[in-house]
Amino acid sequence: MSEHQTDQKTTAPSGVLGWLADRYQIQGLIDYLAKKEVPSYRHSFWYYMGGLSLMFFIVQIITGILLLFYYTPGKEAHASVQFIVEKVSFGWLIRSVHSYAANLMIFFVFVHMFSVIFMKAYRRPRELTYITGFILLALSMGMGFSGYLLPWDELAYFATKIGINITESVPLIGPVLGDMLKGGPEVGFDTISRFFALHVWGIPLLMTGVLGAHLFFIQVQGISEPDGFKALPAEKKKYVKFFPTFMYDDLLVWLIAINGLIVLAVFFPWELGPEANVLAPTPEGIHPEWYFMAMFQILKILPNLGPLESEHIGNIIFGLTGVLLAAIPFWGSKNERLVTYFTIAVLAGLVIFSILGYHAVGSI
Repeated sequence: MSEHQTDQKTTAPSGVLGWLADRYQIQGLIDYLAKKEVPSYRHSFWYYMGGLSLMFFIVQIITGILLLFYYTPGKEAHASVQFIVEKVSFGWLIRSVHSYAANLMIFFVFVHMFSVIFMKAYRRPRELTYITGFILLALSMGMGFSGYLLPWDELAYFATKIGINITESVPLIGPVLGDMLKGGPEVGFDTISRFFALHVWGIPLLMTGVLGAHLFFIQVQGISEPDGFKALPAEKKKYVKFFPTFMYDDLLVWLIAINGLIVLAVFFPWELGPEANVLAPTPEGIHPEWYFMAMFQILKILPNLGPLESEHIGNIIFGLTGVLLAAIPFWGSKNERLVTYFTIAVLAGLVIFSILGYHAVGSI
């Protein structure tokens, strides 16, 4: 235990916490949280990215439950969403908040992961903290993809077909995965039922379990201190208590983010397009969501190489990149400069190819 922790004295809580502590013996937990500290320096704002991701996940759960009161998967999917938007009081607002929260959650999980890599918070003994965080990123993207089809409008249908086609091009297991997702020979109402089960039950349950493990590792090991902070003399290092100081600051950031979310939902409501027609040709400008746009664009420009089609080459590249990112704590521990270069290349590729993808479909 460091010197700045040994001198702390815990006091009995008041208010609601005091009422709970008097009845449920939570004083030990309060004392434990009060002893935990968070480094305070000019880059401390990166520590809020994980909390924002959690907040948007909670918003998705709450709004998703509200939408479930009226949503009907299958043939009535589009009609039920239209009923929510046009007939249910504030239904349009709840749907917009849910959709924006999904995208913002994925965005902040991305930001959180890259900040962790650049701050080298993947080092021993935080390997499992990093890996569970990477799994949460993959599950977040899966949650976004599975929820995209549920309104069964034109954009959702054709964009999902693109995503499933990419999945089917994965070597060896691609066709099996595609059949499992579609639930039949083509994307149809059975596909909605599959995606609904994944979006409402399967992925959220997995995310809850992995998130619980991720938060447990963070609480046990504390928040990582970057090299620049560690190099400071002891008298120049500043810390704030995790509870209540950092927790209250985190809640303030949440409040600001929620206000921004509401502003987006109110002034830019999430649109519902015309019902999907499976017999219609793919309209121009159809594309996946932004977090898959770079992959979509890369697949469009890759050439065929002998027996390997461009989709196969792309999936091999994406798979290797994902494995290398997930395994950074193991292969990068002895070559951190290479990790930095690799991560910069991945981040630059995501940004550049996403911009090119949107430019190609005429969305920017």
